Amino acid sequence: MCLAIPGKVVRWLDRDPIAALAAVEFGGVTRACHMACVLEAEPGDYVVVHAGVAIARIDARAAEQTLAELAALPSDAAEWPSATELEEEGTQ
Repeated sequence: MCLAIPGKVVRWLDRDPIAALAAVEFGGVTRACHMACVLEAEPGDYVVVHAGVAIARIDARAAEQTLAELAALPSDAAEWPSATELEEEGTQ
């Protein structure tokens, strides 16, 4: 399973189409991300990032909703339902 996280573009570091790189903020932490797939993104835009590569630009509302849903997930694996519990919920 892959997971991509929304982040906000802070500033461009390199706009070269092949080596495009931008500073992207994730909940107060800023990381350099490759941006070749989203050259149209501007500072303030949200992008979806997987493994350090921005793969798509998304609107702020969708990004904020995704971040809120991720924040609501249990942080302790013991709180997650088991496969059996999920199957039982599906049959009720």
